Amino acid sequence: MESILSYIYYGNISFENQENLLQLLEISIYFKLNLLKEIIQKKILNSINYSNFFQFLFQNRNLNSNEIEIKCFELINQNFSQIQNNENLFNLTKEEIIKFIQFKQEKKEIFQFDFFQFLSNWIQKRNKRLKGKRFKHKINEKKRLFHSFYSLFDKDSISKQDFDKLKQFEIFLPNSFLIENQKKVIQDKEKENQQMKKEIEAKEKEIEDKWKKEIKVKEKEIEEKWKKEIEKMKPKIEMEFGNIFSDSEIIKDIEYIQKLKEWINDNDLFSKMKLGFSAKNDGFNSQNWHKAVDNKGETLIIIKTKENFIFGGFTQVGFNGNSGKIYDSNAFIFSLRNDKGDRKPEKFTYKQGKDGYAIYSHLSRGPKFGANDFWLNSELQPGYSNIGHSYNPPNGITYNTYQAQSYLAGSYNSWVVDELETYFI
Repeated sequence: MESILSYIYYGNISFENQENLLQLLEISIYFKLNLLKEIIQKKILNSINYSNFFQFLFQNRNLNSNEIEIKCFELINQNFSQIQNNENLFNLTKEEIIKFIQFKQEKKEIFQFDFFQFLSNWIQKRNKRLKGKRFKHKINEKKRLFHSFYSLFDKDSISKQDFDKLKQFEIFLPNSFLIENQKKVIQDKEKENQQMKKEIEAKEKEIEDKWKKEIKVKEKEIEEKWKKEIEKMKPKIEMEFGNIFSDSEIIKDIEYIQKLKEWINDNDLFSKMKLGFSAKNDGFNSQNWHKAVDNKGETLIIIKTKENFIFGGFTQVGFNGNSGKIYDSNAFIFSLRNDKGDRKPEKFTYKQGKDGYAIYSHLSRGPKFGANDFWLNSELQPGYSNIGHSYNPPNGITYNTYQAQSYLAGSYNSWVVDELETYFI
């Protein structure tokens, strides 16, 4: 009171005895000395530290100062891992714990498991003080306290790892709390999976892009090497075979030319043949193709797919509009290259009794050899192949099997024509 009277009459006050600060604050509030109240409260807030915050918190129970309480909560929060077993912490009232939880919620802080462990221990100590109560009553009381605390928690304030640990208290936790947090666990897992999926997709794209660049570089190297070899071979090809394949985008290998010449087995005919139709130049259209090749007699068809298969067929009779099935005892089909380039050129003659179906001519179709051995539709795309119906298949391959369907072009009907060239006299 001497300090208060000194302030009232002389306008100054001494804070030598800091233990009386809360009493001074209480008196200043009682006498409505607002300026003094602010001075004392500021002094108290500056005096609260790690060594005395419990003392100030407990003394504040009579004053109920929100500022002092928050300052003490901040120090508890900052030092919780060091003081979680401090007896003073277990002397907090239920109301103070609720306020502390709300304080952390407002700060949007994540609750760690050590805090939930503290709550469990706090409830356990409280139950021990319930002397004379039956065990069942103590369990119910513990459950009630758990409910009152955990109902305050926001589902986003608990990490998945800590929620998994909380399952040891499952018997005491409210069902709504468990359900909400289980949903959060599932949502977090879905987010993790989505993030992982994005990372995997990004990595796959990175690998794919790198692979594509390497492939392009390799293809360019092979192409350049191939062009150089072709230039070297060109004089020899022209000297031996003339200019028959000088305009071809498919036939660049002297072995292929030698084989075609050998299979046709007519040097005079072979030397006079010339390129009469190119799908890239003249259009992927069966009617255009028929206009160019119908009634030309001996006709050589060479097809290259996007997958680098090279194959074709030869007919001595040739195509003729809508004439349908055409007999040709000298017709044959052939394979020059598979996608790996490790196949030897091979010729396939018609089957005995099947020469009446050597080729098929119709304006709505491109070249067609045999009933199903290979043919192209009206757009010269897509192609179909199934060797062995009308022409003898390779050794060990049976018609209408996967091997028969994929031998010439790599598949039955999913191959794409890159170029179709037709030669005749």
